[in-house]
Amino acid sequence: MKKELTLFNFFTIGFGAIIGTGWVLLVGDWMVLGGGPVPAMIAFAIGAVFLVPIGMCFGELTAAIPISGGIIEYVDRTFGRKAGFFTGWMLLLGNAPLCPWEAIAISTLLTDRFAEFPALAWLRSVKLYTILGADVYLWPTVIALGFAALVIWLNFRGAGAAAKLSSFLTKALLAGMVLAMGISFATGSPENAMPVFSQATDAAGGASTEATSLLGGIVAVLVMTPFFYAGFDTIPQQAEEASEGIDWKKFGLIPAIALLASGVFYLVCIYSFGTLIDWHEFVRSSVPALAVLQRISLFFYVAMLVIATLGPLGPMNSFFGASTRLMLAMGRKGMLPESFARIDPASGTPRRALVVMGALTLVGPFLGRNMLVPLTNVASLGFIFACTMAGVACWRLRDTEPDLPRPYRVNGGKFGIGCAVAAGAVIIALMVVPASPAALSGVEWSITLGWIAVGAVLLALFGSRSSAGHTAGVGRPSDGGR
Repeated sequence: MKKELTLFNFFTIGFGAIIGTGWVLLVGDWMVLGGGPVPAMIAFAIGAVFLVPIGMCFGELTAAIPISGGIIEYVDRTFGRKAGFFTGWMLLLGNAPLCPWEAIAISTLLTDRFAEFPALAWLRSVKLYTILGADVYLWPTVIALGFAALVIWLNFRGAGAAAKLSSFLTKALLAGMVLAMGISFATGSPENAMPVFSQATDAAGGASTEATSLLGGIVAVLVMTPFFYAGFDTIPQQAEEASEGIDWKKFGLIPAIALLASGVFYLVCIYSFGTLIDWHEFVRSSVPALAVLQRISLFFYVAMLVIATLGPLGPMNSFFGASTRLMLAMGRKGMLPESFARIDPASGTPRRALVVMGALTLVGPFLGRNMLVPLTNVASLGFIFACTMAGVACWRLRDTEPDLPRPYRVNGGKFGIGCAVAAGAVIIALMVVPASPAALSGVEWSITLGWIAVGAVLLALFGSRSSAGHTAGVGRPSDGGR
């Protein structure tokens, strides 16, 4: 594989995967759920800190064993082939569906927002069909397919080309944050975010705050933050493509840095939108961030709308690359057909995996906005399960391979690793215990169990095959990289 990704490239891959369009489309929902901007900000801050130890575990493991789809190798060499397969399979569930989901997000913005302009009313001129109560229109679908095709094409060209897109999108997202912050400082007031906690009773769509206290509001938002922080795990999946001479000790910090930077981004955006006008009035509009900007200035509204439309490309690009590298690793291990392990000599990319992910992504715009809603929590469970297994593998490798070169080590040693495992276990419990406010629904359990069943079939078909010969030593940093 080509060695061309820099530390900044890895940061933008992770940051771009985490920050999509939720900060624009869902900021009002976060305020309603928590009982104000302040509880939402506290929850997102706690969520970021909560997940930092997991990011550090990924940093230690990846710096020590920098191969594509490394999480499969970490778990395989500590707990065996079956555990390695199911960890990779669940992370694939956490990554792959988000590519078509982001394509749907683009189509939805074009349909609901851009088509409101008289000059762009033609976007809703040709209705194709209705699926699960959602209307699908021709031109938004075509445009969303064009964006998806761009991401697919860049990934076929190689990791370097895809990384340039992530870099551009990171700058666009930062521009959106600065714009929101500037408007807030110019026209808003901190008093608009007060009181610290109060229940919203007449939010858009009939939503209301169910929490009855500040602590309850914080917990209500906290349980869903892992989904909005999912994405820093994409960084390790492409470690094999790190540039020659990269500082692996600094690399180990990148997942945690991307996580914390995303946390700061969310906090600034929640504060900025929550102080533009009284937040109780703010949440009465559908997609309030855009609705309020439209009232303040058409120029700012259009600028934010364009940035919000570009936003889904970041997660799509990052999760696309990470998912294909997971398939590559499973092909190398003999967990998928051997064709998934083949690297294109010109681009240095796993072409069979790219074809599969490309087809999945292009299906997205045809499914309608309501088709993949259950996959959000399902993807979150797959993501956090894999993260927890990475923490457990990191702990066990300290005992089974104490002499493994580790350019970066988790701060706090085994205590820090234990914090990562505990954090993952708590989040998993919140999602699987029926009494939890974040428990999976019946449909979501059906999807999860169906995915596990398909994985069991694949493991039965390919479980007896030996690996494709790719060992953990590929790309391992020398002592000079410490």
